[in-house]
Order: sequence, then C-alpha cells, then structure tokens
Amino acid sequence: MLFRVVILLLLAGCGGQAMRAQGSGLRPFKVVCYNVENYFDCVDDSLTDDSEFLPGGLRGWNGTRYRLKQAHIARVLAALSGWDTPALVGLCEVESRKALTDLVRYSPLRSFGYEFIHFDSPDVRGVDVALLYHPYRFFPIRAEAVPVVFDDPDERPTRDILYVQGATMYDDTLHVLLHHAPSRMGGEAASAHRRLQAARVLRGVVDSLLAACVRPNILVMGDFNDYPTDRSLVEVLRACPVSDSTVIRPDQLYNLAYPLHVQGKGTYQHEGEWGMLDQIIVSGSLLDAGNRFSTRPARFRVLDAAFLLCEDERYLGQRPFRTYHGMRYQGGYSDHLPVYVEFY
Repeated sequence: MLFRVVILLLLAGCGGQAMRAQGSGLRPFKVVCYNVENYFDCVDDSLTDDSEFLPGGLRGWNGTRYRLKQAHIARVLAALSGWDTPALVGLCEVESRKALTDLVRYSPLRSFGYEFIHFDSPDVRGVDVALLYHPYRFFPIRAEAVPVVFDDPDERPTRDILYVQGATMYDDTLHVLLHHAPSRMGGEAASAHRRLQAARVLRGVVDSLLAACVRPNILVMGDFNDYPTDRSLVEVLRACPVSDSTVIRPDQLYNLAYPLHVQGKGTYQHEGEWGMLDQIIVSGSLLDAGNRFSTRPARFRVLDAAFLLCEDERYLGQRPFRTYHGMRYQGGYSDHLPVYVEFY
C-alpha cells in the first residue's frame, strides 16, 4: 500500500511534466460505472427486505459467496486499471456501508486505496448506489442523497440519487450524479412513469447546477433501466446524441453511450438482445477540448472481457456471466457489464 501511495504521489507531482514533454498531456482520469448485481452483506437489516440474501435464505447466500463477490468486483476494477487505477467508480445495487467497508478494506480491492460515499436509501430491498473514489485523485467537497418522490404515495419507494461535488487532482470542480433508475418490473410501459419521474428529479439537479455555476463540469452516470433513445433520457433528462462531429454547447447534456447504442452494443442482455442500460452522460464543458479537463465520445467503452461473459445456450451467442440466473446461483460477476470513460 505504501509503495502504491508513493508512486501515485510521484506521478501526481511529476507525471504532468513528463507527459507534456512527450506531447501527450496529463494523466487519464478514468471513471467507471458498474451495476454489480445484488452485492449484499450477510447481516440482517430489520429496516429492509433482505431475507433472500441471508445465510439460510432462499438464495443460499453465505460468507463464501459474499467474499467471492468481492473478489469478482476487485478483478473487474483491476482489469480496468492498466497503468491507472480508476479515479471514480459508481456502483449500483450495493446493500450497505458494511458491504462497502468490507470491499475496500478487507477484500482484494484493499490495495487500491479507495474511500467511498454512500447513503442508505428507502429502497425496499435495501440496495443503494455508492461512489468509490481515489483520495489522491478526487477530493470530495459536498455529498448528499437526492430523494425521488412519486406523486402516488402508494408507489414502491426507489433509490435516492447520489450527488457529489469534488475537486480532481487537476483542481477542476466536478459534479457527479449517480443514478439507479426504477426497474422495468411489471413491464416497460407499466413502469415507465417511475423512470420518467426519476429523470425529472435528476434534470432538476442539473438545472440547478447550470443556474448556479458558470460552465459546470457535470457527470451523470448509472443504470438508467432505459436506453439512450427512450423518453426518460431524451425528452426529460434531455441527454443529446453525440459524436466527434457534434457541435457542442457547454450548457447541454450529451450521452456518451449513444454511439455504441446505435451500433447495437450494450451492457445488459434480455432474451438474446443487448441493450445499453448503463450510461455516462456529461455536460458540454467536459467535451470542450479547450477545457483543462475533457473527454471525447470515442473514449466511452464497455468492458466485455471474456471472463465477464458465458455462453447463452438458449439464444446462442454470449451473455453476461451472472451471480444469479433467476434463483439459481451461477457464481459469476454480474448481469451487467461495466462502462467507463477516460478524461484528460
């Protein structure tokens, strides 16, 4: 750990100068978003319905499977690291602070040196979102949970949106919004109003930032349970399609996942069809090459490494290697593939 810290400090202090000498600019600042599929601890939470994921529960969850899940998450982030550990990692479907503490302190991920930000949300099952951050590359200033409230009080509660304001290692302010939209349980059409309402709340936060800040650097990521061309993304959140030839406006949102979506690529498979449910969306200022901290649409990618996939015997081809398939334990990684983007 000490060796990693020393190397990171040396690179932070000297890397920019060395890379400028090579004509390649600053070090990459990598952001990852990953729905890890039901990362539950093994402790009963009396305030949530987590009984399926307890020792002796219907799914047979236990300490061995819990530790394997942690090792799987660590392997994914190691595969994404290369020469640079991801600076920010947005996780969806995480149960608790204990699960996160065990992940960053006692699992194979401990050598990465991550800290985390997490709030308990009103989700019935107790699954939340959380942000892992590298403390030498991102410095949190403010964090809060933004509730998603439905007009009908009988609606099933959903997860809060996590908002974090922080400074990057380059002293640029970054506004991060991590969102896990309501699921499609009950059917896409029947559940669409829930995702539309969540998108309205998300857009409200974006509008507040645009009104309060000059050219804010806004990064929205998560599992939207909708595609880049669906109403919640296009009409409500107003996340525009983007390509390298798009004329960029600093006060507009752009969906970096759109180009891969129209190519038929995705992060989740349903009945043999891939869909881009997991997305990263940025404000136009983050696509401005004149900004000190920016990216391009081509830098958005899906990690589809072989170890994250398995054969799809029913629909042919490949599908994500899941932890559970229905109620049956598979021992895999997740039903989603991770997405990531590099900023420079």
